[in-house]
Amino acid sequence: MVNFVRNTKMAAAVKFICVLGFLAVLSIAVIERADGASACGKASPDEEAFKFAPCAAAAQYEKAAVSNSCCQQVKRLGQNPTCLCAILLSNTAKSSGVKPEVAITIPKRCNFANRPVGYKCGAYTMP
Repeated sequence: MVNFVRNTKMAAAVKFICVLGFLAVLSIAVIERADGASACGKASPDEEAFKFAPCAAAAQYEKAAVSNSCCQQVKRLGQNPTCLCAILLSNTAKSSGVKPEVAITIPKRCNFANRPVGYKCGAYTMP
């Protein structure tokens, strides 16, 4: 009887250790997956938003001219509308005074024929 109790406790301890090990491996896998899993690849939308400094005026005022350097940055990320949208809605963009309803018009104002027309970006749709 003593051996049975000892074996049962040992088996329970082994199962507990296995479950803890599995949870540790699962947690590491989730953390690794989250690292670099932003809409913009390894860079966060907030980090990418800093590259859009040339678009500051054009993202606040619809009548403002869009500079060539702004169009180049938008074209670089325009192939990935998910990233572009994440940048426009990022905390960095908001704190910089970007108006998403205006910023979303920049690809059209740059005269990009191959822009993501109709793409939903939060409450906004790309024209």
